[in-house]
Amino acid sequence: MKIINNIIAAGFITIALISCNNNDKADGYGNFEAVEITVSAENNGKLTLFSVEEGQTITKGEIVGLIDTIPLALKKEQLMVSKSIISSKSSGVLSQISVLNAQLKTAKISQNRIQNLIKENAGTQQQLDDINGKIDVINQQIRSVEIQNAPVVNELKNIDVQISQLEDQLQKSIIKNPIDGTVLVKYVEPNEITSFGKPLYKIADLSTMELKVYISEKQLASIKIGQKVTVKIDSNKDLKNYEGTISWISSEAEFTPKIIQTKEERVNLVYAVKVNIQNDGSLKIGMPAEMWISE
Repeated sequence: MKIINNIIAAGFITIALISCNNNDKADGYGNFEAVEITVSAENNGKLTLFSVEEGQTITKGEIVGLIDTIPLALKKEQLMVSKSIISSKSSGVLSQISVLNAQLKTAKISQNRIQNLIKENAGTQQQLDDINGKIDVINQQIRSVEIQNAPVVNELKNIDVQISQLEDQLQKSIIKNPIDGTVLVKYVEPNEITSFGKPLYKIADLSTMELKVYISEKQLASIKIGQKVTVKIDSNKDLKNYEGTISWISSEAEFTPKIIQTKEERVNLVYAVKVNIQNDGSLKIGMPAEMWISE
């Protein structure tokens, strides 16, 4: 009888332990992610400088590479010479306009003086007609010269546009790092020929990691954006804890990914949740982790 009692007691203990273990489960399981940016070439040419290595930490705005700019610089110099030649032609035309404007100013002074003389009966209508005719002739000459100069002005504007485009290409030949982060993958080497849109390297800010987990519909009521949660990862002896903040909750359900577990038995539909965690250097992209909601 004593043996039977011992067996029954052991059975109850086993059931209790199983029950405790079932309740002692994480609220969500997932893997760490980071916002990865692929930096691509914005110009064509030889990569004369490229100082990027995998694992290297780079600051935002740091110059990490240079695409050969000699062809662009030569083309810009050629355009500057063409602009100088055309400008000299335009200067002659503009000087003619300046002379005509000076003559027009003198004629208008004479016109005003004659009008005053006529009011005092000291001038004649013929004099006024003559000066008015002279003013009309000068205005016509100015318009004629301006029409002749219009193609030159348009040509100068066109050259200015081309120069601006070349300056933009020259700036884009300088490869500047877009964010503070760590280089994940390096795709090219110095002295390689690159082209517009060709990937050069991939970078991500690993100072803040993002854990994407999936929860069931029943768990939605217990979380909200901005809420603090506990994130656990495997350590040498035990689980290592981090404080996380819920940054995003999916508004639509999706089918449970095969690699994801949930708090209850597997359900057909789950909701994705993202948690931000400050990285102390131990968290890596793809590392599995658990999310625990504080009661």
